[in-house]
Amino acid sequence: MCGICGFTGRLATSEEILENMKNRIIHRGPDSGGSYIDDGMSMGFRRLSIIDLEGGHQPIYNETKDMVITFNGEIYNYQEIREDLIAKGHVMGSNADTEVLLHGYEEYGEELLPMLRGMFTFVIWDGKNQTLFGARDFFGIKPFYYALQDGQMIYGSEIKSILEYPNFKREVNQEALENYLTFQYSVLPETFFKGVFRLMPAHCFTFKNGALKIKRYWEPKFQKDDSKPLDEFIEEIDAVMQDSVKKHKISDVEVGSFLSSGVDSSYVAASFHGDKTFTVGFAYEKYNEIDYAKALSEKIAIENHSKLITTEEYWDVLGKVQYHMDEPLADPSAIALYFVSQTAAKHVKVALSGEGADEFFGGYNIYREPHDLLPLTRLPRPIRRGLGAVAKRLPKMKGKNYLIRGSKDLQERFIGNAFMLSEEERERILKKPTGNFHHTRLTKPFYDKVKDQDDVTKMQYIDIHFWLIGDILLKADKMSMAHSLEVRVPFLDRMVFDVARTLPTKYKVNKENTKYAMRQAAHRYLPDMVAEKKKLGFPVPIRIWLKEDKYYNIVKEAFTSKAAQEFFKTDEIVKYLEEHRAGKADNSRKIWTVFMFLIWHKQFFEEIA
Repeated sequence: MCGICGFTGRLATSEEILENMKNRIIHRGPDSGGSYIDDGMSMGFRRLSIIDLEGGHQPIYNETKDMVITFNGEIYNYQEIREDLIAKGHVMGSNADTEVLLHGYEEYGEELLPMLRGMFTFVIWDGKNQTLFGARDFFGIKPFYYALQDGQMIYGSEIKSILEYPNFKREVNQEALENYLTFQYSVLPETFFKGVFRLMPAHCFTFKNGALKIKRYWEPKFQKDDSKPLDEFIEEIDAVMQDSVKKHKISDVEVGSFLSSGVDSSYVAASFHGDKTFTVGFAYEKYNEIDYAKALSEKIAIENHSKLITTEEYWDVLGKVQYHMDEPLADPSAIALYFVSQTAAKHVKVALSGEGADEFFGGYNIYREPHDLLPLTRLPRPIRRGLGAVAKRLPKMKGKNYLIRGSKDLQERFIGNAFMLSEEERERILKKPTGNFHHTRLTKPFYDKVKDQDDVTKMQYIDIHFWLIGDILLKADKMSMAHSLEVRVPFLDRMVFDVARTLPTKYKVNKENTKYAMRQAAHRYLPDMVAEKKKLGFPVPIRIWLKEDKYYNIVKEAFTSKAAQEFFKTDEIVKYLEEHRAGKADNSRKIWTVFMFLIWHKQFFEEIA
């Protein structure tokens, strides 16, 4: 895994600028660095050596030296593509997957992209045609950001390298903040820094003569197959997962595996036949997965390394976490991921993880909601709406939220696994609400593409395009790379998706459990206590902490700070805190969402290094 950065054009101090950009992301590649500079292009690279330790240094050139590439990621089928390219007459100077991308682009152009199996962002400079080409992987495992300034393109694996470009103006994107308050992560194509954009997954770009053209090269499509029995699906799932894990283990350094108490990471850990697993937990019984992980590790004969995170340690790294994230993220599990990455990095350079299983195989508990709400959703819409309106006026009581959620169409109530603040709440707490984006406006184009699918599949599709990209994968990349650790995700493989996309809904979610067929496949390697364990996520006790004097006061100080007064009506956000402390409402996630923005703002606008 590596970090890339650069810019088109030539400046008087191009070398110095590029060096500063590279240094900002040195944590992504501490082993070595590389640069390419000519009159039209400056390309920077930081390397974490994983494959072809001696020969994989970047940038890499073609035979005629008129094309050059920098690449972040891993291509798991590069050896097959390499053989094909050699047969077509290409001369390889290394055994690195990077060079396969370069020669593959020479041979196939954009048609190379659907042939790849892996995680990647890369850029190729064609000096002869003065053209920059780049692409991001199918599901968004690896990040890529860019900005346009003075007719030039600036890019990087992390936003912080773009901030080193001369005269780049740091300005908070108010629309990004507004929508973050609902989604808990940065959801718009334009990031929290005005003028900085993210290249979306499965997209590629061409930049030439000051013009940027972006296109989508692949789309995930669900097409269930009702003709096959459950046993056949179970066999296919296990076969493709074993193959994917094997491919994801390709490395010239040792590979470990993250391990929680859940079925996803446990299935991967039990399949990878490695030596080391890594787990973290908290000093609260229901928030500690270490005992589960140690028991499983003993059963599958793998050494487990664990860390018990203290409350003080957790709070002490909040600034570091938001700095490495580049943009605010209100998911409390990001900090836990920071510590498990830190633990793993002491022993290995590469770790496998279980991200993607829930989105592909129907694992989130909320995917059971369409079934649970059937008694209401079968009613005529006007009646449902009336029941919901009445429920909103009722005092807090059992069943109130059920009636309110059942009164809404799926498109209204589901935007992914997090739904923090409604538009009304946003308007109440923001000092300058823009009102430019209603959450349904953002999700509608994606709902439209799956309008003929059942509700569970629609929810999966929304999560793949929102939650997976903006939360799950981003925190996995940023928290691992903060410790120079490469995290690989075997579930997020195109071959795995090709099986998962055909699953009938009854084999994803039913009365017994979520991820039903995948759990049956995992049963071959795991005890019942793990294979059937209910989805927990990465439990973090913030609800408890925010009632304790020490942490209540830390948050209150932030909520009344100068930065808070710039963006929020401070009396309204303090009210969330007071209600939570008094036990009148569980506002912990709303409080955390605002607090993480303020922590992030402090890192990038108040304490500029």
